[in-house]
Amino acid sequence: MRKNQRWTADQIPDQAERVCVVTGANSGLGLATTRALARKGGHVILAVRDEEKGHRAAAEITAEQPGAALEVRRLDLADLDSVRAFADQLYADHPRLDVLVNNAGLMAPPRSLSAQGHESQFACNHLGHFALTGLLLDLLTDGDNPRVVTVSSTNHRQGHLHFDDLAGERTYSPMGFYNQSKFANAVFGLELHRRLTAAGSPVRSVLAHPGYTATNLQTSAPVALVKVLFGRILAPLAQRPEQGALPQLYAATAPDARGGEFIGPDGFAELRGGPTRVQPSTAAADPRTGHRLWDLSEQLTDVRFRLPAAL
Repeated sequence: MRKNQRWTADQIPDQAERVCVVTGANSGLGLATTRALARKGGHVILAVRDEEKGHRAAAEITAEQPGAALEVRRLDLADLDSVRAFADQLYADHPRLDVLVNNAGLMAPPRSLSAQGHESQFACNHLGHFALTGLLLDLLTDGDNPRVVTVSSTNHRQGHLHFDDLAGERTYSPMGFYNQSKFANAVFGLELHRRLTAAGSPVRSVLAHPGYTATNLQTSAPVALVKVLFGRILAPLAQRPEQGALPQLYAATAPDARGGEFIGPDGFAELRGGPTRVQPSTAAADPRTGHRLWDLSEQLTDVRFRLPAAL
């Protein structure tokens, strides 16, 4: 990114021959990301929980871009069995993967548990993406200039890990546990970078966040206060998904995006604007927290990365 020159989707390099997976691709940031990658020739796999919505999104893109290379595949990130099934099928059908965008998210629902008994936001936003990345790592290693983009949030700065109560059995706050999951995203992306570097892997782990963007993550939030605050009162201040997706698109495609970087908006308080390099919270960058979350995540998902711990 050159100083005083904002990066736009028009600057995405040619993506022909590249295979990309975008989680949560049927709406919001995921749909905007998919559309932009497809426009540049990428073969994009829409990883979605609701296949009908995924096919509608693919049809919308194809109507705008005849010949767009799209696949729709079911993936429920809150169910680790679904994550494994998705990964197995991808190995059966594709010899490599070039880009994985860990974009899908769940925001501030009432407390509920995943199929494996984990708090739903931690399960969907972190554990599912952790498992998916680990299971697809060999495909990514065989990719061309491969990248993992993990989408966090400015809310990670208000989050911390409730290691003694990850499932919220004793105390649960919808936004507090959302912040925890976004903090976990940041911790994971940075620890993944450290381990990939230690292994000499060609895969880059890059973090991104969209600032304040209008998506159905807020407008469909089950908690009424969250829906009213973000979906109505603050909605006029939000940027469009096409703008909010630019940091993750930059992270996924820009030649100078480096592993371990965090890309977010360049405007006031990182709420809106063009993509630039931003700083994660000091707590999220702590390697000790990274080690602890990594070990716990491997235990909870039963997915082991063949990567050494960073020194």
